[in-house]
Amino acid sequence: MAIKIVVIDDENQIRRMLRIALTSEGYDVTEAENGQQGLAAVARQQPELVILDLGLPDMEGHQVLQELRGWSDVAVIVLSVRNQDKEKVAALDAGAQDYVTKPFSVEELLARVRAILRDHIKPEKLPILDDGKLQIDLSRRLVKVDNQVVELTPKEYAVLSKLASSPNCVVTQTQLLKEIWGPAHTEDTHYLRIVVSHLRQKLGDSPSEPQYVRTEPGVGYRLYLEL
Repeated sequence: MAIKIVVIDDENQIRRMLRIALTSEGYDVTEAENGQQGLAAVARQQPELVILDLGLPDMEGHQVLQELRGWSDVAVIVLSVRNQDKEKVAALDAGAQDYVTKPFSVEELLARVRAILRDHIKPEKLPILDDGKLQIDLSRRLVKVDNQVVELTPKEYAVLSKLASSPNCVVTQTQLLKEIWGPAHTEDTHYLRIVVSHLRQKLGDSPSEPQYVRTEPGVGYRLYLEL
């Protein structure tokens, strides 16, 4: 599967140049011309890398980076015509992995993209959670109850895997909605309630006293496992 990159820049010429250069290297590129489009694209695409211009028409690039870091650890390369050290330091302190000053050569940018992806994308063996009845294999995206495979929808699996990444810990509704539905849906708690209800049914949880997917009223949910 191709590595996904989201390019957020209001200059058509820059976006076109980056799209041609990156796609020729085999990357899957999504373009956004402003900050809000960019945040939505990142939430939707779940890319491995974001290339972010600081001078956007609707919001400052630093603000985009700050919002992004509230719910994603995706690698970010910042582009800017601003070459002052304080701008570079501010972007790096805010969570960017690199800072490239415009104008730049395509070859240099591609080299930086490769370097960051090498450092940021590390093969990770994800754990298998097994309490004797429920088994969640995060590496294989496989869920079993009493050794029978449970068929989950993409949203159901996304919620379960997010909870399973921190078993017995509370994950807030806002975190789940931002990460799975996107930052525009943080108030749409009914989406989450419906998915959790279906997930509980498939895991054999009681609606009134669930064993696994437990509600923390007014906060969120936790996956309870005796491991």
